[in-house]
Amino acid sequence: MTRVSVIGCGNMGGALVRGLGRTDHHRVTAIDLDPDARASVADVAAETTDDLAATADADVVVLAVKPDVAPTVLSELDLSADQTLVTLAAGVTRSFVAERTDATVVRIMPNLAAETGEMAAAATTEGLTDEVRELLDDVGEFVEVDESLMDISTAVNGSGPAFAFYLIDAMKRGGVEGGLDPDQAETLAAQTFKGAAETVLRDDRSVDELIDAVCSPNGTTIEGMELLWDSDADEAVVDAVAAAEKRSAEIAREVSEGLADE
Repeated sequence: MTRVSVIGCGNMGGALVRGLGRTDHHRVTAIDLDPDARASVADVAAETTDDLAATADADVVVLAVKPDVAPTVLSELDLSADQTLVTLAAGVTRSFVAERTDATVVRIMPNLAAETGEMAAAATTEGLTDEVRELLDDVGEFVEVDESLMDISTAVNGSGPAFAFYLIDAMKRGGVEGGLDPDQAETLAAQTFKGAAETVLRDDRSVDELIDAVCSPNGTTIEGMELLWDSDADEAVVDAVAAAEKRSAEIAREVSEGLADE
């Protein structure tokens, strides 16, 4: 059983604690100064505390704090070379963290679906250990990327859930306008997205081939797809990802400039 300490139990840290805490593979210690944050994960964590010394016995330590807090936390951590430090701090480079600890450092960009075991994450190739790979596998899917691709990864899997929620809501509204009850329409739309996503991940066919498989000649699906193909819907989504990537890069520069003053 892997001993994991999560520092910071806000939205993302809390989601990881809940996701990992529901497996039989990890003993999770949740660390946060805020008693309310600790209370929010007390039912799934093996231990909650406000003491960073609790990281001493951890195999993996997860740094899930805000960027401006990261330097202070790092200065108070005393990790050894046989430990691994996983940083989630947005815009904080792996090298910045590695310079301040003896532990092996890997940077990841997860999303909130870690809580339900459906996370999508990007992890830097450098510093990634089998132990961390197993941890990420337990809460979803992940890809290994060069750190230079973290901004686009943030746009796709970090911001992507909001884009997916937007499209689910559009499908829901279409169902409601056709006469479905809002709860019925939401269930059908959300489950359809979930099933489609699982098909893309598990099926060897390309997305275009999967679309063709659903589109029977002269059927209902092809009628709707003809409208989508004639629209700019796909370009709007691509533009949304590009805008999120641009903002991620801006935030990273702002964080880097701020940390340079530390």
